[in-house]
Amino acid sequence: MSQTGVLAGKRVIELGSMIAAPFATHILDEMGAEVIKIEPPEGETTRHLVRGGPSGTFIAYNRGKRSLCLNLQSQEGQAAFKKLVASADVVLHNLSPGAARKLGVTWEACRALNSDIIFCHIKGYGPGPMAEEIASNPIAEAATGVMFSNRINGRPSRLGPSYLDQFAGCYAVIAVLAAMLDKSGDPQRRNIEFGLYETGLHIAARDLVGVQLKSQLLGRPETEPSPEFSIPGYGAYETRDGRWIYLVMLSDEHWRRFCRAAGLEADPELATLRDRRRNREKVETVVAGAVAKFDYDAISAKLAAEGVGHTEVLSADRVLDAPQAREPKKYAEIAFADYQFQSPDFPVAACRDPSPVPEPPHLGAQTRDVLRELGYSEEQIDVMLQAGAAVAANYDKPLWAKVKGTDLS
Repeated sequence: MSQTGVLAGKRVIELGSMIAAPFATHILDEMGAEVIKIEPPEGETTRHLVRGGPSGTFIAYNRGKRSLCLNLQSQEGQAAFKKLVASADVVLHNLSPGAARKLGVTWEACRALNSDIIFCHIKGYGPGPMAEEIASNPIAEAATGVMFSNRINGRPSRLGPSYLDQFAGCYAVIAVLAAMLDKSGDPQRRNIEFGLYETGLHIAARDLVGVQLKSQLLGRPETEPSPEFSIPGYGAYETRDGRWIYLVMLSDEHWRRFCRAAGLEADPELATLRDRRRNREKVETVVAGAVAKFDYDAISAKLAAEGVGHTEVLSADRVLDAPQAREPKKYAEIAFADYQFQSPDFPVAACRDPSPVPEPPHLGAQTRDVLRELGYSEEQIDVMLQAGAAVAANYDKPLWAKVKGTDLS
């Protein structure tokens, strides 16, 4: 498989499940690296989340990878894994610490096979008393303050997307690229281990420092409010035709521009942010009433002419129909098991491999190919397959339990 991105020629071994590690290697793949996804005989978790078949997570973040299905608990599977590590530039995984040790996917084991290897382990927690514990995205949200402020009917709730998993994936890519750039080959920089918890701490730094500031200024802890709750006129409002527009009004100039766009006369009682905060209910009534007089397209045009930050609040099924998503196209067209998908690309086009994007791999789709590349004969591969040490793709098995057009609930 020929690749031409900035990481062309680099081989990355992924042992990933769910989001953090697969998202990291998805980015490395988009940048041109060859990603070999090692999966257990049953396949990784996201292959089975929708009617027994692949979820959107799997399709979006595993496209273009090569699936090598090995039983790493077998002697033959371990031997193939060790050969592969010897040929690789990067090993990246998010196995639990215990599973990593059991399967020999540790820094010490991999470096013994390949002294130049870059090893990246995304864990639940980094060094500390919880280093052996397992954590997922919502656990990291709960532990780092994010969930406390995000409430549904008063109950602390996780955010929608798994942002901390994805941030961790991005941090992993940054660390891997830094290790590649390090001319000294310092082993400490090639042994990359960090946690979702530490990722969450870093992402929450603004809020954590903000509450400290308020504690020192006011003598009591007070969480920094969201702009939606601290600045009147900042948020989502419904237009006359039943669509929703999101307005960003951070300053007095933003307010003046909005008033001009909406045809509102200047109200001296609302001239400054301090005034508007003091008259929050009045501001919200004024803004909601002004927006409700216009259809979305009309108010959007007026706001754009005045330079007011805004956008429509779109449902997921409409996002990729927007002109900005299509012109030029910000996604790849993927065919997978008789279905068609549009999956957004890594946004830095200058770093991306421009080659056509292959579909996500069926489980074990490249098992035979990779084993051949590692020097196994056809007879040896057949023996491994028969013994269950490796698994090749079964294209006759339906990916989903129900066919197109049926209920997926």
